[in-house]
Amino acid sequence: MKDHAENHLDRELEDLPAELRWREWMRRIEAVLFASATPVPCEDLARIVGNVSVDLLIEDLASDLEGRSFEVAKVADGWMLRTRPAYASAIRAAANIGEQELNLREFDVAVLAAIAYHQPITRDGLKDIFGKEISRDLIGRLHARGLIGTGPRSPRRGAPYTYVTTKEFLAAFDMESLQDLPDREQLGDAGLTT
Repeated sequence: MKDHAENHLDRELEDLPAELRWREWMRRIEAVLFASATPVPCEDLARIVGNVSVDLLIEDLASDLEGRSFEVAKVADGWMLRTRPAYASAIRAAANIGEQELNLREFDVAVLAAIAYHQPITRDGLKDIFGKEISRDLIGRLHARGLIGTGPRSPRRGAPYTYVTTKEFLAAFDMESLQDLPDREQLGDAGLTT
């Protein structure tokens, strides 16, 4: 089905003047980002535009959205539209977004941080960090919210599952990549780790 739709999409737009062509490509990218709940990789965006730089189109779209209530954000290996943080309280006041909020307990966030810093990590690895067993229920809740996923397993029979963070984790914590995690030494200096 996707191939059929792609075959009928005029990517080059040669019948339009150059400035209108560029604007149309920007609007296509905006529409795809608007419709997607997850970050859209550059390769997917490249399928809807001519032989031009997706990065330059994104850059121009970001400039075009300057001063608006939402922005284009790089998350993991893709792009997404999201509301600017300055409008979070207005959204909470006007909309019923209770199910969209993370509502994580402090310990849940600590487990997520441990996974982010030590991934891939097993439940036993988490137990070593926290000095107690991490419940399957907690792992299940984090997994169900899309914040963690299963990582690589050792090829030996019966090897334990490992856990890694996801693109949704990056989006939820406003990070482009794991490189945006706070430096562990700085966290220790601030008394936030043991």
